[in-house]
Amino acid sequence: MDNGEIESADEEMPSHSGQKYRPVFAHEKSSIQMTSMESGPSSEVQLKKILIASPSETVSNVIEGTSHGHDEPNDTRRESKLELFGFDSLVNILGLKSHFSMTGEQVPTPSSPRNGGEDISITIGLPKVASPKLGTMMGVFVPCLQNILGIIYYIRFSWIVGMSGIGEALLLVAFCGSCTFLTGISLSAIATNGAMKGGGPYYLIGRALGPEVGVSIGLCFFLGNAVAGSMYVLGAVETFLDAVPNAGFFRESVMVVSNSTATNGTTTEVITTVSTPSLHDLQVYGVIVTILLCFIVFGGVKIINRVAPAILIPVLVSIFCIFIGIFSAPRSNASSGITGLRAQTFRDNWSPAYQRTTNAGIPDPEGSIYWNFNALVGLFFPAVTGIMAGSNRSASLKDTQRSIPVGTLAATLTTSFLYLISVLLFGALATRDELLTNRLLTAEVAWPLPAIIYVGIILSTLGAALQSLTGAPRLLAAIANDDILPVLKYFKVTEGGEPHLATLFTALICIGCVIIGNLDLITPTITMFFLLCYAGVNLSCFLLDLLDAPSWRPRWKFHHWSLSLLGASLCIVIMFLISWSFTVVSLALAGLIYYYVSIKGKAGDWGDGFKSAYFQLALRSLRSLGANQVHPKNWYPIPLIFCRPWGKLPENVPCHPKLADFANCMKKKGRGMSIFLSIIDGDYHELAEDAKTACRELSTYIDYKRCEGVAEIIVAPTMSDGFRGVIQTMGLGNLKPNIVVMRYPEIWRRENLTEIPSTFVSIINDCIIANKAVVIVKGLDEWPGEYQKQYGTIDLYWIVKDGGLMLLLSQLLLTKESFESCKIQVFCIAEEDTEAEELKADVKKFLYDLRLQAEVIVITMKSWEAQIEGGVQQDDSMEAFTSAQRRIAAYLAEMKETARKQGTPLMASGKQVVVNEQQVDKFLYTTLKLNSTILRYSRMAAVVLVSLPPPPLNHPSYFYMEYMDLLVENVPRMLIVRGYRRDVVTLFT
Repeated sequence: MDNGEIESADEEMPSHSGQKYRPVFAHEKSSIQMTSMESGPSSEVQLKKILIASPSETVSNVIEGTSHGHDEPNDTRRESKLELFGFDSLVNILGLKSHFSMTGEQVPTPSSPRNGGEDISITIGLPKVASPKLGTMMGVFVPCLQNILGIIYYIRFSWIVGMSGIGEALLLVAFCGSCTFLTGISLSAIATNGAMKGGGPYYLIGRALGPEVGVSIGLCFFLGNAVAGSMYVLGAVETFLDAVPNAGFFRESVMVVSNSTATNGTTTEVITTVSTPSLHDLQVYGVIVTILLCFIVFGGVKIINRVAPAILIPVLVSIFCIFIGIFSAPRSNASSGITGLRAQTFRDNWSPAYQRTTNAGIPDPEGSIYWNFNALVGLFFPAVTGIMAGSNRSASLKDTQRSIPVGTLAATLTTSFLYLISVLLFGALATRDELLTNRLLTAEVAWPLPAIIYVGIILSTLGAALQSLTGAPRLLAAIANDDILPVLKYFKVTEGGEPHLATLFTALICIGCVIIGNLDLITPTITMFFLLCYAGVNLSCFLLDLLDAPSWRPRWKFHHWSLSLLGASLCIVIMFLISWSFTVVSLALAGLIYYYVSIKGKAGDWGDGFKSAYFQLALRSLRSLGANQVHPKNWYPIPLIFCRPWGKLPENVPCHPKLADFANCMKKKGRGMSIFLSIIDGDYHELAEDAKTACRELSTYIDYKRCEGVAEIIVAPTMSDGFRGVIQTMGLGNLKPNIVVMRYPEIWRRENLTEIPSTFVSIINDCIIANKAVVIVKGLDEWPGEYQKQYGTIDLYWIVKDGGLMLLLSQLLLTKESFESCKIQVFCIAEEDTEAEELKADVKKFLYDLRLQAEVIVITMKSWEAQIEGGVQQDDSMEAFTSAQRRIAAYLAEMKETARKQGTPLMASGKQVVVNEQQVDKFLYTTLKLNSTILRYSRMAAVVLVSLPPPPLNHPSYFYMEYMDLLVENVPRMLIVRGYRRDVVTLFT
């Protein structure tokens, strides 16, 4: 095959990871050339050879090499050992060659294929320059540690111990730490289940729960990181201004009124003036600090690698100084409330002391805030967030599958151990009053100077801000690179590049929040976004672990679906413990983004866990349905739409447009599935690629027509053979098509298509034998569209028992907007001697029990025998009857002449037929009288439904088409229906 054929074939090779293998052309450095298989006179088959040209060889040399017959058999450079199988060697296809090319130059080993649709080049070239990559320590452990160790530990943790007591403080730390630890386990499992692109938790959640969920949670997490950066910056600036009040440009003072009781019992008010940082100072310094941090982030990974340790080391030193001060307390200049490590103090502080406080946390019986365990969860939980800081930078890691689990869990365990030890030490260090009133207890006990703690606070918050400003842009760039939302296309970056535009956008958000200054209403929502992301990671691991698809093979073995479910439950519980109102706001925002992505976003199939869940659910449902007969209450129409028209369609239209409209009319509120089938005549080996192309076009057209269904293209020698195979094999268990829908071949006589009658009758007979219902649409071109309003009636000519299918179809039509204004009329055809009124009453009772609103009309009709005895009435309608008789007589005479010449019995369509001319006249008369009745009563009906007569045995197909033509003549829109040996409606509840 030529290059064009290779390219089309390559496009047909989708992989689970979404990659595409591009074709290789001769001008590239490494090319694959295949000789065709030829059979010589001795019937020897020349096998395909896969020749791999070195970069130093030209294409002409390769071609010359193939023309000579002196290739060395052991030369692996020249010949693939897998030629027997007819495939290229996997080594050649994937480019997994040795580390040295055939010219001796060192070539980097290709990385694993990754999701996202990147082409995998199999050319061998020089290694491209890549950006520096980070290891476990600098890439994951340090960022996580910097984000977790924050200002809460320095200025609020001792207060939390005093308020909750040592016992409940340990419970609090264990509760919040368990949530992040379980999330870390889930994160480790997903991150080690394959190669990972940039985007961290977004990438993991999106690939596990689908693009809509991934983008909605990812954007919320990005917003949370961006705003959290401003919160950290404001915390650092406020601490700096508290430590150095003279550094403020705009000084503000607040008068505090307190009561003082004298020795004689009199109470006087004492007014003191306290200087506080000005809002304008916070704004000015905050903007400056944010810009400086952005310059560091703009510098790339190298600069961040140098700055991060410089920030983290003083923080660790300050914590070390706190522990030294705790063990050396009390010192001479210490507050009287600092007792040092005492067992009595430990016992006094064991139980909780929940009470009211002022906004500053000072105990006050008339304070505005009452603290309990739930409130402390909301206060403390931000101190354990930050475990995603390492995974946010996954694109910058050398080995994500090793670094993320080790670094994240190590940082989580380290900080949790630090918090637990600190609870015990702070609880034994100072009295409860001291814990509740001394906000900077850590600074007072620190050795040797309190200034160390101020430095630690400032640098810890700046480090957390730096990690937020580093991870958030990379998260946004990863979302943009997946090209789900076109509005984010400006933030795309090349592989290995720095997300400068995303960093600038993140900085603008951060600066805007710094200028606002008051983040009291925003910070709870930030915590919700973090918890929402953690819950998404846990649910992703839970779903993947529970389904246990063959592709789920994480290297991290210490995980279980129950742990992930517990982690997700803890996240949801903590969200509602903190604030149910902010939980609703954050979920609503994520829901709005999800809705926007589902409408505006591009479709992306990442092999997410929901697809696997649907597959498992479908299998389980299929097994539960079994192969038993479906109860009428649970019966759904599964139409097999025969797309091949009896005639030609416009170019690039694979199915008659009105067939898709009619398929939607057979569903109630869009529920159900349709199978659109088309048959291509020919040889399967020659037309397989054409069938795949036609199937894609048909699927696209079905989606365009908004019809829920699947496309199937069959290649068969003839249409009859193809349909016979489909009707026997398509579907599984009870999920097999139960109704065959096709267009009536109105053009067969006009265009003299003599092969149509035999094919048409063959399809109907196959449906009867396979016990499939049949619906034939006459007047398909005039079938109304979705918004074409119809008026009048839907008339049913109910002649034979069909399991209630005709009645059910009429009810389904009424549920559509185009037919909702119509009324149903049921015409019962009876012979003259039938008790018409009794029949009408029975039918009315039957329809009432079926909950169907319809008018019943009984029509009597003479039988053929009665008509013969009384003489055939000559009127205008008999002209069609006599014309059909003449055509049938001429066809029969031709058949007899052919049989006489060949000396064989009467044959039609390869089968022996027996013609009873009187029976032929009877069938013609019956269809004629039914047609006359329809034209008399239903000429203005919106649609007419009539029972389909089965093809008579041993009659030629041509005769049956004459009967059908008489039945449908001059009726503009008709559904010819045949039920099957099952009831589709029931009288009972």
